[in-house]
Amino acid sequence: MDRDSRLRVMRSAFYLQGGAGILANTCLLCLHLAAILEGGGQKPRLINLIHLALTHIVLLLTVALLVSTDILEVQDIPGDVKCKILVSLHKVMRGLSLVTTCVLSVLQVLTISPSGSSLANFKVKSANPILGACLFLWVLTMAIISDQLLCTVAIPNAMQPGLLFVNSHCSFLPKYRGVFLLLVMLRDIFFMGLMAVSIEYIAILLHRHQQHCLSLHGSRLSPQTSPEHRATCSVLQLLSCFTALYCADSALSLLISRMRRNDPMLVSIHNVVASGYGMLSPLVLLREDAQILNIVRAQWRNKAQMLTRHI
Repeated sequence: MDRDSRLRVMRSAFYLQGGAGILANTCLLCLHLAAILEGGGQKPRLINLIHLALTHIVLLLTVALLVSTDILEVQDIPGDVKCKILVSLHKVMRGLSLVTTCVLSVLQVLTISPSGSSLANFKVKSANPILGACLFLWVLTMAIISDQLLCTVAIPNAMQPGLLFVNSHCSFLPKYRGVFLLLVMLRDIFFMGLMAVSIEYIAILLHRHQQHCLSLHGSRLSPQTSPEHRATCSVLQLLSCFTALYCADSALSLLISRMRRNDPMLVSIHNVVASGYGMLSPLVLLREDAQILNIVRAQWRNKAQMLTRHI
């Protein structure tokens, strides 16, 4: 198989991955919107999950445009403008995916904290704090990537030294790249550290809960039958998945940044890995959110029965 054939295979794999991710995130979005409209579930968590699903839909669509490169070959719009819009939007969505997942982990920590702990005083009971947090995170993320508008350009010459290649058409200028990388690194270290603390805290509480259930009911009753236990496990799986893919994404980004020439195959692999969390996260959440699905089904069933009675 020659190089062009391998590239076509990688792009086809990404389109399959992106299509599945967009479909799964759309289902997650509709499901939780219906749950909010019907008044079921925890509103702060549902709003955060809706924000995460929207972020991943836009992220996957943006990466699909970057991978296809068809829009970048249109001559009506200058190449620099197209690169700045798409790359900046991609970086904003990637940052929002990180911080929104972090907020989800903190929310889960507050939810499962024992009533006697100091964290119980910070439990979020209304949607207003989450809406304010989402707005703040948008402003923070856009402020951090503002330098991206300066350093993103269309590739004038693929052999120009110092360029960090995004795809075969867009790249970063080395002149401004240091400031951008420093800001992104500080943001990622802070939120990844907060997620790591949340993972450790959730794992400790799960272990204590498991030991408590075993001491009360013996080995015949598994603590995994608890809905709270399943919901917490889904968040723990989500955080572990994000951490693994983030590390792989960072390693590939570092490798690409040290290359002296553009490698489309490596860039394609990086795009598939970087978008993996956007596809996997809704699948994990949809599998564990059976309770929300049951609430929506029950509400629609009641409405259908009411309509049939009136008819």
